[in-house]
Amino acid sequence: MATPSHSQHTTTEPPGNEAQTPEIEREVLVRAVTLQGQGQDREAEQLFRLYLGGHPHDPIALYSLGVIQLKRADTAEALRTLEFGTQVASHFPQLWGAYASALHAVGQRDAALAAYNRALELKPDYVEALINSGTILRESHQHIEALERFNKVLTINPNYETALGNCAILLTEFKRSEQAIGMFQRLLSINPNYDYGLGLLCYERMHICDWTDFDPLVRQITEGVRDSRRACKSLGFMAINDSAADHQTCARTFARHKFPPAARTLWNGERYGHARIRIAYVSPDLREHPVGHLMAGIFEHHDKNRFETIGISLGVDDQSRLRSRMQKAFDHFIDARTMSTPQIAQLMRNMEIDVAIDLAGYTSDSRTDVFAFRPAPVQVNYLGYPGTLGLEYIDYIIADRHVIPPEHQSFYDEKVVYLPDSYLPTDASIDIPDQTPSREECGLPETGVVFCSFNHDYKISPHVFAVWMRLLNQVPGSVLWLMSRNEVSQRNLCAHAQAHGVDPTRLVFAKRVPRVEDHLARYCQADMFLDTHPYNAHTTAADALMAGLPVVTYSGQSFPSRVAGSLLRTVGLPELVTDSLQSYEALALKLATQPELLRDVKARLSLNRATTALFDTPAFCRNLEAIYTAMWRRAQLGGAHDELGA
Repeated sequence: MATPSHSQHTTTEPPGNEAQTPEIEREVLVRAVTLQGQGQDREAEQLFRLYLGGHPHDPIALYSLGVIQLKRADTAEALRTLEFGTQVASHFPQLWGAYASALHAVGQRDAALAAYNRALELKPDYVEALINSGTILRESHQHIEALERFNKVLTINPNYETALGNCAILLTEFKRSEQAIGMFQRLLSINPNYDYGLGLLCYERMHICDWTDFDPLVRQITEGVRDSRRACKSLGFMAINDSAADHQTCARTFARHKFPPAARTLWNGERYGHARIRIAYVSPDLREHPVGHLMAGIFEHHDKNRFETIGISLGVDDQSRLRSRMQKAFDHFIDARTMSTPQIAQLMRNMEIDVAIDLAGYTSDSRTDVFAFRPAPVQVNYLGYPGTLGLEYIDYIIADRHVIPPEHQSFYDEKVVYLPDSYLPTDASIDIPDQTPSREECGLPETGVVFCSFNHDYKISPHVFAVWMRLLNQVPGSVLWLMSRNEVSQRNLCAHAQAHGVDPTRLVFAKRVPRVEDHLARYCQADMFLDTHPYNAHTTAADALMAGLPVVTYSGQSFPSRVAGSLLRTVGLPELVTDSLQSYEALALKLATQPELLRDVKARLSLNRATTALFDTPAFCRNLEAIYTAMWRRAQLGGAHDELGA
């Protein structure tokens, strides 16, 4: 197999002393290895260089020196040392493994993977190479191949924690939740303090509505988060906790661990002289995805006389009509999925982006670390992640005064900037068909109240579900219409219903439909939308309101628990926003048992959809552009972002 290409570091000279020295005794190498093992890297490096002066091709010395250089982040020197090592000692697998690590550190994934593969040809049971190459495969979305490598590690060492954790996470990607949960449990039995292990277990259980030990587990996770331990990743924590302060602590812990600032920033105060403000949206969701649906109309309505728009896509090209629509909306659309993080950051700097918007935050397939390089003067957290990122290099978060009340601003590390209405955009161009499906076609009974909740399974907490079951028991003939994604969660939800004394047949599970218009059309067969807590419906609540379906919500003390309330206030129905589970249940019951009241709410919603700001996409875009312009001006003046008015 050929040596991976890395021409800028190719060398024929050994990394030791320039002048060859007389034969150095082997004891020097042994002493150097001992010092390195004791953490005395400076002394060890001196001895390795001394030894290499007499033994320039020694693989152990070359490997050890390269590892020291990698450890102190001297990647250029490490590449020089290790590439030379692979040339003169190509039989030594550890040199290939360390060389691969250096290549990966500079963003050369393909070359790194090739080097790991060479190491594994020489040593098939090389655990570190299996783990690291599996990580690259996972980063490259080659999940089947990654799973194979982690599983091979487990055949060598069944208790290898990193392999167990990666296998479990990959199983969640394949929707094999029960296997993933079993693996998380095994991992925690080996190491109860495994990074984010408790949170990963809890979050995956919620994806299949398995509420085993729910309250004790939530308490344990919350205590860990408050102690700044790695108890839970921040997105999963939002589904079990309703405190903006706790969310900030969790995000800060995750940020320190995963996304420290880069050693070198790309933008360092330069001022650009562009005719138009250059704004870049960075997202894995520029496709058939809730964020894509929310933002498509915004992308189309940007004033191209004032703004030059760039879409940087981190996710798959799903060939959807929504993807095609967004590609046409941008001045520049860049498919960056196969690019490394440093390459994306450098591209943004080369394009002289003025305002960079992270539309993903800590969600699936995001690249928060792109922003760690500070590729743009202004960096913004918006929409895709409902909370603070806890990062010093993200300047602003765009919100509204309901999702982040002024008294909550201290719980956000970004400067909070407010839109005048709801922070959540909508796409008013969607036409809901006049021809709507019948109750029978939707699998619903001909009569009776239809409570609807099309949220993801992981948002359904046992406490909210208990409220829903009490409502079914108090409203004869009513049903609960859900959008459960898999058979396991459906089975669990039916079992929970039975435990609450409700016939499981009163749970109706909607099937997926190909077009968003068809999905919205069937909302007309529901009577009201019951929101989840502490993680509200976001896009789903906007969909329900767009289709004319009232939403009953419980607004709590965190961003994700206040989104539906923001939408309802903007559409002129603040009376549907409650502040406790008890008032939430009482309001839903009142609407279900007083048909005339429910009809009045629906009539007002129908009227308000056409007259309030929630579905005015052009006006929303102008407000967003005003914010971007203010951010840009502040950066041009060299002012601190915290001086921007909210």
